[in-house]
Amino acid sequence: MGPHPEPGPHVIAPRRVSFDWENTPLHWIPDEPTATHVINVLHLLLPAGERWFVKVFKEALPLVDDPGLLKDVKGFMGQEATHSVQHSHVLDHLAAQRLDTAAYTRHVDFLFEKLLGEQPPLGIPVPAREWLRFRLSLVAAIEQFTAVLGDWVLGADTLDRAGSDAVMLDLLRWHGAEEVEHRAVAFDMYQHCGGEGVPRYARRIEGMAVVTPVLLYLWVWGASYLMRHDPALLCRGPGHAGRTRYSMREHNRAVAKGLLPTWGELGSAIPRYFRRSYHPSQEGSLRRAVEYLAASPAARAATGAIGRAALP
Repeated sequence: MGPHPEPGPHVIAPRRVSFDWENTPLHWIPDEPTATHVINVLHLLLPAGERWFVKVFKEALPLVDDPGLLKDVKGFMGQEATHSVQHSHVLDHLAAQRLDTAAYTRHVDFLFEKLLGEQPPLGIPVPAREWLRFRLSLVAAIEQFTAVLGDWVLGADTLDRAGSDAVMLDLLRWHGAEEVEHRAVAFDMYQHCGGEGVPRYARRIEGMAVVTPVLLYLWVWGASYLMRHDPALLCRGPGHAGRTRYSMREHNRAVAKGLLPTWGELGSAIPRYFRRSYHPSQEGSLRRAVEYLAASPAARAATGAIGRAALP
């Protein structure tokens, strides 16, 4: 049999979820510190990154004259704002377990707030409209990867078999499902506001060319930071002073176990994005995302809370 048909027109709206981190261990994938911390880099990047998405889209809202797109964009902004808040709570949980991330996240904050802020950095003479279009192209490129990662985590049954913490898995899958749910919004926003013809396409390619190496650098740096500062990795045996460090060998071992996406899954997202005819509705399975959101403990609790609040 072929793949299940995708759902019809779909409303994008935020879900006011919450998570209880009290019983989530530092290594939430048991005995897998590398896989744990490679995924934990999401918590380092997303609070500032998704706040920035919202700010850029808010700047661009006056340019949107399509009512359907405007509705989707506002739903996207609400979802991204919620993602930012929930990942910030994970950083608080890590700090409570003596893994303070502030020395890393201040650089992420500087990247999004200063280098990619409303004005070009260092007084670079870029027209305001072009600077906005460039930043919209970056958001669209980043959302290509978040859609791929979201679809991956929804199907990564190996994380369950490894005994991963249920609350962390629900956070990642709720977030991943919403990334698949709104996978096309940032792309459509860029296409709508990014001009016409060859310049619009060239800027889209430029956005991906900038995002790919920067994301790779930030991810390796973030995983290395978390491994170096993880209090549980302090070796106490004779001749083994120090901490376990991030290594590509251990990363690839986790990939082989299915605990991290393969390099091929991530890398193949780039040439797809470069196709002139490409549209992100081709990424992942909206049906699987919607089915998870209907089953997610956090999303179900949020829906129940809204329903109870509406009662007389």
